[in-house]
Amino acid sequence: MLETYRTDVLPEWTDYNGHLRDAHYLLLFSFATDALMDHLGLDAAGRARTGHTLYTLEVHLNYLAEVKVSETVCVMTQLVGRDRKRLHVYHALYRGETLAAASEQMLMNIDTATGRSAVFEETVEKSVEALMKTQCGMEKPAYCGRVIGLPAGR
Repeated sequence: MLETYRTDVLPEWTDYNGHLRDAHYLLLFSFATDALMDHLGLDAAGRARTGHTLYTLEVHLNYLAEVKVSETVCVMTQLVGRDRKRLHVYHALYRGETLAAASEQMLMNIDTATGRSAVFEETVEKSVEALMKTQCGMEKPAYCGRVIGLPAGR
């Protein structure tokens, strides 16, 4: 996986128990998505050049282990799938060797002039394809493709 974000947990991100607030897990994953965009050529200069950006369409988040103030965490990212306009991304938040949270996301390439979906611009498309090739042999993560719901009849 590609390391996309690393930080120490700030005191203002924690709750009354000294644990990372649930919303801040998503904040960390959002920063990782920003870094992925930079990696793919959709940084500020790329967005200005292409007029494109990524919007998040859907997020699934699994909380797996506590994260406390001042701990160092990192997000590792896997491109699970893609088409001409969308990226299916998996972010894994680690506290040391411990998987603390997982986030599966669907991202859409947007033409900012029209506000509508658009195919990836050629240089971005090449970067997406290159990343996909480096990760093509990776297994689908355990927390990817899960469905939320209660068992029937309960």
